[in-house]
Amino acid sequence: MFSIGQLSRRTGVKVPTIRYYEDRGLLPQPERSSGNQRRYDEHTLKLLKFIRHTRQLGLPLEDVSELISLQEQSGPVLSKAHEIALRQRDLLRERIEELQKLEAELERISNACTHPHLEAEHAGECAVLNGFSDHGSCEHAHRSYPVGRNLPRTTG
Repeated sequence: MFSIGQLSRRTGVKVPTIRYYEDRGLLPQPERSSGNQRRYDEHTLKLLKFIRHTRQLGLPLEDVSELISLQEQSGPVLSKAHEIALRQRDLLRERIEELQKLEAELERISNACTHPHLEAEHAGECAVLNGFSDHGSCEHAHRSYPVGRNLPRTTG
């Protein structure tokens, strides 16, 4: 049996997320110790690893829940798991295409800068800032992405 902290360390899933998955019904309610601490078994550990992997692959919780329910099934109903995987693959391909368009726009914007702002007569001009200001000059249609969904910053 594992405590919630041990379960968290073994799976890399944060404690509040484990509790959230319990509340959503993705994980069974844990047994409790005499001190009312949550106690998890090996089955829950494996299930949480499964959930974590599906989430890393970008599946929404609704699909994860359906996949969990399919684990107890057999026969033709299991084709639903295949459908979920194909749908997620197709969504990922669309996302990759969108990201490639964004990459091209950022490449175009960054290449527009020849650093004339380093010269005194062009000190107030910046092609990059102008590029970010003018969505109409984009060569590819692209959608907006929510704030906070940034790529990790590199150091160096």
